[in-house]
Amino acid sequence: MDDYGFGSRGPGVQLLQLGLIRAGFRPGRADGSFGRGTEMALRRFQQEQDLPVTGRSDTAVWQALTPWLTGVRFVRAQPGDTFWKLSQQYDTSVAAIRTANPALDPQDLRPGQTVAVPLGFSVVPEGVLFTSQLLELCLTGLQLRYPYLVIGAIGSSAMGKPLWAVTIGEGETQIFYNASHHANEWITTPVLMTFLEEYCLALLDGDTLYGYDAAELFRRTALSLVPMVNPDGVDLVTGLLNSGPWYERASQWAADYPDIRFPLGWKANLNGVDLNLQYPAGWEEAKKIKESMGYTSPGPRDYVGPGPLTQPEALAVYRFTLQNDFRLTLSYHAQGKIIYWRYLDYLPPRSAEIAAAMGEASGYSVEATPTASGYAGYKDWFIQTYDRPGYTIEVGQGVSPLPLTQFDEIYADNLGILVLGLALAGQPEIRPAAPGSPA
Repeated sequence: MDDYGFGSRGPGVQLLQLGLIRAGFRPGRADGSFGRGTEMALRRFQQEQDLPVTGRSDTAVWQALTPWLTGVRFVRAQPGDTFWKLSQQYDTSVAAIRTANPALDPQDLRPGQTVAVPLGFSVVPEGVLFTSQLLELCLTGLQLRYPYLVIGAIGSSAMGKPLWAVTIGEGETQIFYNASHHANEWITTPVLMTFLEEYCLALLDGDTLYGYDAAELFRRTALSLVPMVNPDGVDLVTGLLNSGPWYERASQWAADYPDIRFPLGWKANLNGVDLNLQYPAGWEEAKKIKESMGYTSPGPRDYVGPGPLTQPEALAVYRFTLQNDFRLTLSYHAQGKIIYWRYLDYLPPRSAEIAAAMGEASGYSVEATPTASGYAGYKDWFIQTYDRPGYTIEVGQGVSPLPLTQFDEIYADNLGILVLGLALAGQPEIRPAAPGSPA
C-alpha cells in the first residue's frame, strides 16, 4: 500500500477512508480526496493505535487498518470468553464466529487461543472504486470468514499481478463466471464479489437466494469465479496505476487513438491487446473486422494482438477452463442490458431455454451477438469447444466506465441471472424452494 497525505487523490485514498470509516473514525465521504477531514481522522486513528501521529498513511497504518479492510479481527481468548461473549463485544453473530473457526470448540474455548472474529459489516464495500488491491483484500476477508472457499491464482497478468479464482460449492456440476475482461467495465467485478458474499451469507443464515435453497445450490454445484481477468487495465482506469513506465507506454499508445478517452476509455490489457478478442474461435475473422475498423496496433481497445492466446490473462482463463468441466459459463461485460447467447450456428442443448429464463429474471433482452463483435470472445470459444451454454451479460446502460450510481440496479437485475446459472446448469436442474419451506 502506498503512502498518502494531504492533497493525495485516487482509489488508494478511498481505501484509506473506507478503513477509517469502518473503524469508527469520520473522515467524511470516501471520495478519494485526502483533505483536512481525512487527515484529522487519520491522526485520531494513529493516536488510538499508539502510532506516530503524522497524518499520513504508512505501512504501520495499513497494518493497523487491515481488520477493517478485510472485515476480520484476530483476538486472543480471555478467561471466560465464549463465542456469544465475543459476538456481543464485536457486534457480530455466534454463527459467523463458528463458521470462521471450524477447528475451535465453542464449548471449550481456552484462554490464549486465537479466534477469527468477523466484524459487523459486509466485506465487499459499496460505492468505491475497485482495484486489484481491493479485490485481494475482499478475497482475503471472505476466505477468513468462510474457510470453505477455495481461493488461488490461476496465472498472472502482463504486469505480474495474480489472477485470482475462487470456488464455492461441493457439487459435481461445475460452473464458471468471469468479469472485467475489459478494463473500463470493472463495475462487473463488484457484481460477482457482492454475489459471492450474499451466497455465503445465505448459507450462514440457512436462507434462500433468489428463491432457491442456498444449501442445495452448494451441495449440487461448484461455482468458480474469476472476478477480475484484467487487473492491470482495471488499475489504469480506476487510477491506482497513474505513473511509471507501464502507464507512460499506455499513454503513448492511446495518443494514436485520440477519439478514445484516456484512461477512462481503456479496455485492453497493459500490452494494448483486447483480452476478449484473444480466444481461438474465429480469431482470424475478428482480426479482419477490427483491422478494417482501424484497430491495427496496440491501443486502448479492439486490437486482437499478434495471435490468439498470446496474452497471459486470456491464456490463464483458457487453461483454467481446460482444467475443469464447466457446464455453463457467464462472462460479465458492460453495457446495454443484453444477454448474448449464440456463437455462429452452434445451439448447445438448453442454451435458448436458459437464456430466456435469464432474460425474464433480469428484464434484459436476449440477442445474437453482432457480427462486428461476434468472434474470438471467451463465450464464443467455450460454446465452440464444449457445445454447452455460454453467455455474455452486458450490464447497465451508458458509456463505460458506468457510474457506481447504477450498481444497485445492475445487481438487482443480475441476481436472478447469477442464481439461475447455478440452478439450471445441471441435469436435473435445481428447483426453487417451496414457499414457506425451511432452507
